[in-house]
Amino acid sequence: MAVVRLGDTTITSIIEDQQAWFDPLDFFPGLTAERLEENRGWLEAGGALDKGNGKLVLCMQSWLVQTPHHNILIDSCVGNHKPRPARPFWNMLDSPAYMAGFKAAGVTPESIDYVMCTHLHVDHVGWNTVQRNGQWVPTFDKARYVFSQKEYTHWEAEAKTQDLPHIVDSVLPIVAANRAELVANDFVLNDLVRLMPTPGHSPDHVAVRVGKPGADAIVTGDLIHSPLQARYPEQGMRADYDTQQGAVTRRTFLEGCCDTATQMCFAHFPSPSTGRIKRWGEGFRVEAV
Repeated sequence: MAVVRLGDTTITSIIEDQQAWFDPLDFFPGLTAERLEENRGWLEAGGALDKGNGKLVLCMQSWLVQTPHHNILIDSCVGNHKPRPARPFWNMLDSPAYMAGFKAAGVTPESIDYVMCTHLHVDHVGWNTVQRNGQWVPTFDKARYVFSQKEYTHWEAEAKTQDLPHIVDSVLPIVAANRAELVANDFVLNDLVRLMPTPGHSPDHVAVRVGKPGADAIVTGDLIHSPLQARYPEQGMRADYDTQQGAVTRRTFLEGCCDTATQMCFAHFPSPSTGRIKRWGEGFRVEAV
């Protein structure tokens, strides 16, 4: 469990799972075997590449933001008992780990005031809902769920023309239950929490800035998946909606955060998944805090 402290605000990781799932050459289109070998040593040393099977090590986690006024959950992983036949390693999960993370952090699902999704991909919305009496209902039943309006509109339309079970069981039920807040990508919740437009990986991907200047952190979502993309910001990943836009967003973001006090809370970097951005040649690296 990683904990970032910003005065009287804390950000805590709630980990669902961490494994070496993906071949890096499949996950990152255009990545060459030669570049992978050039970087293998530091990736393995940092835990981002498995020394045994050579696959990328990714963490599935939410970030719990506790301010003096609210408990806010950012992203909600894959979820239990969700049919995901296209991804066998996530199909019908039945793990106690995620809810155990809430207990370890001293909170309950009922104490969550807001759930904010950086985007609506399968591994960021799954715990939005649980099944009760044969129906998918909000897991965090006292929370308002914050989705980008543009992001939601895109995936709602896509779900009418293709099989998208994660939208059907983990997003649409939130809207049906009248628990959704559909907002612009620069939405400001309060003086401590606001969205940041970070387009490219999905139609209207956002990051979440927490805290105030000089004592802040950014929950990145999927604008970056691996430390390899910090060193090579133009390296996209296979599920990008707009790879070129994602590359521009990533480099601009990293440049803006480089050598500042702002801490990063990454969605998928191996735990503890936090650090500050430092320059590394023409790219960047993440330095542990």
